Amino acid sequence: MPERGFLILNPRSGEGKGADVAAQARKRGIVTHLLQHGDDVQELARDADADALGAGGGDGTLGAVAAVAIKRGLPFFCVPVGTRNHFARDLGLDVDDPVAALDWSAERRIDVGRAGDRLFLNNLAMGLYAGLVKEREGHGTRRRGMLATTRALLRSLRHRPDRLTIDGRTFRARIAMASNNYYELSVFNLGRRERLDAGRLTLYIAEGLLLGRWEALSGERFVIEARSKRLRAAFDGEPAVLEPPVELTIDPGALRVLVPSEPG
Repeated sequence: MPERGFLILNPRSGEGKGADVAAQARKRGIVTHLLQHGDDVQELARDADADALGAGGGDGTLGAVAAVAIKRGLPFFCVPVGTRNHFARDLGLDVDDPVAALDWSAERRIDVGRAGDRLFLNNLAMGLYAGLVKEREGHGTRRRGMLATTRALLRSLRHRPDRLTIDGRTFRARIAMASNNYYELSVFNLGRRERLDAGRLTLYIAEGLLLGRWEALSGERFVIEARSKRLRAAFDGEPAVLEPPVELTIDPGALRVLVPSEPG
């Protein structure tokens, strides 16, 4: 296992566990950087003199560091100090004990999804959910609770569905979400992924206002075209804008991940 790790921690994520994790990481000889305003996560990861790159924070932060790890040919490790820890849960980490993730004993290879050159560990959302993410960022709904989330939902519903053409089929999509491997999915609720190494994308599409009705497509590649020149999107919860056509692909086994033990 690698001896020299470099860990990027977002001290604002989760419930303030970052300080304890940072102290425990340093005891293990892992160089730790606490993110400050204006820091470029990927630049920090590119410049690190390390045998492994790690991240603790939201899944968007994890994805940014994982992308650099792939380019540098280094293993990646995840410390679950985020709010929801979707990726860490699916990886099989104990999200109640983030320090345990620092005691590596195995390496796995898992898939990553891509939209063009940009990576996602969990999912890429377009349409209504992406609009909710943008509303959340713009109006501070991370901290305001259900009332603010409901208001953001109502504002987003004013937008007309995106007219998307996916591999020749046309949809009027309220939501289109591509996932890195298969999710059990319900309205605004991501379930667990049993596998992160099946080598398949799943593309979920909801038309109209009955968001409980999904069509799911599975494959290794999709091309999404749209009438609009810009699509609201969210990569692992981080807002973005895409210019169609958008090519979605799966990169099987691209990410080397250090874990305490093989899950299961």
